[in-house]
Amino acid sequence: MVSSEPNGFTALPRGGYLVDTSEGYIQIGSPPETIKDTMGLEKKTPLVFVLPNKFFHVEKGISIAELEFPIYFNFFFRGGKKTFIVCSPEQKEQLTIVLGESLMGPQELNLASEFIDGTESFGFPDIKAEMAHFRSYKTMEEVVEFVLFDENHKAKFGKITIEQLPSNEFLIVDGEKHIKTPGEVDFHVKYDIGKRLEEPFQPPLIGITCLGPSHGFDPTDNTSGFIIWLNGQGIMVDPPVNSTEWLRESNVNPKFINSIILTHCHADHDAGTFQKILEESKITIYATATVMESFLKKYCSLTKIPRREITDLFDFIPVVIGRPTIINGGEFYFHYALHSIPSVGFEFFFQDQSFYYTSDHLNDPDALDEMYKKGVFPETRYQFLKDFPWDRKIIYHEAGVPPLHTKISYLASLPEEVQKRITVYHIAAKDMPEGNHLTLAKFGIENTLYPEITPPKHQEAFQLLEILSQIDIFSGFPIEKAKEFLQIVKEEKFRRGEQIIKKGTHGDRFFIIASGNVRFEGLSGDPTAVKRYGTYEYFGEASLILDTARQADVYAETDVLALTIEKTRFFQFIRGSKLHENLTKLNSIRETNTWKTLTESQTFRGLTSYQVTQLELILKLETVKKEAALIEEGQTFHNAFIVRSGTVVVMQNHKTIRELGAGDFVGEIYSLTKNLPSNFSFVAWPGTELYVLSEEDAIQYIKKNPGVYMKLNTVYN
Repeated sequence: MVSSEPNGFTALPRGGYLVDTSEGYIQIGSPPETIKDTMGLEKKTPLVFVLPNKFFHVEKGISIAELEFPIYFNFFFRGGKKTFIVCSPEQKEQLTIVLGESLMGPQELNLASEFIDGTESFGFPDIKAEMAHFRSYKTMEEVVEFVLFDENHKAKFGKITIEQLPSNEFLIVDGEKHIKTPGEVDFHVKYDIGKRLEEPFQPPLIGITCLGPSHGFDPTDNTSGFIIWLNGQGIMVDPPVNSTEWLRESNVNPKFINSIILTHCHADHDAGTFQKILEESKITIYATATVMESFLKKYCSLTKIPRREITDLFDFIPVVIGRPTIINGGEFYFHYALHSIPSVGFEFFFQDQSFYYTSDHLNDPDALDEMYKKGVFPETRYQFLKDFPWDRKIIYHEAGVPPLHTKISYLASLPEEVQKRITVYHIAAKDMPEGNHLTLAKFGIENTLYPEITPPKHQEAFQLLEILSQIDIFSGFPIEKAKEFLQIVKEEKFRRGEQIIKKGTHGDRFFIIASGNVRFEGLSGDPTAVKRYGTYEYFGEASLILDTARQADVYAETDVLALTIEKTRFFQFIRGSKLHENLTKLNSIRETNTWKTLTESQTFRGLTSYQVTQLELILKLETVKKEAALIEEGQTFHNAFIVRSGTVVVMQNHKTIRELGAGDFVGEIYSLTKNLPSNFSFVAWPGTELYVLSEEDAIQYIKKNPGVYMKLNTVYN
């Protein structure tokens, strides 16, 4: 039984609000996985969902209109019940596209271009026939009905009236009961963190970390997803929501993740992908063109961000079925699984290891035979699905509720030696049968699987060069410099709590953090400030370049492995580059206390230390001596600004609409990067100090840090 608060509604643990009415539960907003909060209630999952005005949080990459799972639950588990969505006409247009991709699948398909031999490729599927086979409904209207707000912002459902008030709150009138709920919906994604590592995680040569072993209808465990570690870098496969927060809390640096494999566009598989795009560094997504097209349609519609802007935020590498794709040194082969929408599985080979991942897939010989007899499969597709490679050394196999998923009983009937190679995921722990040799995937960084493997040749050199490639100030160095780096770099280890640098001493070497975290104390300019750096960050350059004493005490906050370069060799290494000049500028701008301005800013305080350093490298400080129009309404502009001190007034149509102060961003990032006229005028008062960010530098910075773009999309009115 749901217990309402005194104001007549219940705040759900994962976000959104639930109202118990004479027509059943009505839910305001639907953040990811809120179905896990309601499916066990007396009246089950709500049939009616009201969408708030803002239903996608771009800054976090989270939709609060995640209705796919409630729709499935109501239709498949509650006897074909329809889900009702109360929203505006514009929201209906947005969600029709989103739900169309996940409930019905793509309308247009051209798989021939995705196979190495086109339609003649072995295993080429009739995807439309497969999708139609799994659907027990023919149209979206059979499972979803939209109830629209009228011109008076009211909507009727049975005896209930729902009104959107001028305050954006909702008023639900149920006979004599008048219940007012908040109009904006927050989200509180719940996930089990497992065990936090005492020392920062060091990625292995090969490993698999489970991000979630279960499915979207299991209220007790995380939704499925995992990380493949290859050559010290991570590949996220269908990351669940808030995977990056989990990584940080588990003491895993998210910068170790450089790629995502997106298998399909059901909400339990793609919800975390958009979040990861908005994280620190630009990532590469691997998917078929069909899956990527569905993803873009969904998220362009959800966010209302133009397609070109979204595709600028990440690199996309389309996979071709039948042709190997090399990711972090592994040789990957993709295939289409058997599912209700286009979904890809894959296998990879690395040294003497092999790994097979089914993705969401029906693997049942009897079901395959029946579908073949009905004409769902062409001959070679049938043969491909029947000829499953049970000889792979590691098999990650899904199991779930038939007919969309593989029965666990089938996997438990396989020969013992095959079962021992299978790790089962996408299944609730309570549904795992006893008395077999299958392994249930275990969530948590502490349960990472480390398969035995023969290291490749030159592994030590590869790891050193991988670290070098991650250091932004060395970007673009020629191969000769890479050879020189291998000759001059040394490894040094520091124990937790050990002092690495003493303030006031003479600088004698340059440091790169290969693993671990360091802490700076007693910083010049702000002795009370504490600064932290992690893996792939560097320090110690200022005293070398400027030939000055060290400006802070530096301690190992964890065990630290550092790569160091002696002073003379460091200068030889950077000769002929602009690095000396750039590092001099960096030290100069830091003297103005940029760190404090940026880390205390409403806009920039969420930046990592790595992103702050990159930003510091491109900023210039200017002081406004008299009142000045920095940007004029209706005019194109070529600089944006960050206020160090003083005041900038934002004006539109000659009216002041806002005042900006220390740490605020000045300008419209979209207009700046697209060379469009400004919608506002920005006027600086005399004495205002500004950090200047040029158009070209802004474009390059955003390319490297796509998530910052969203932070800079300031709304001034």
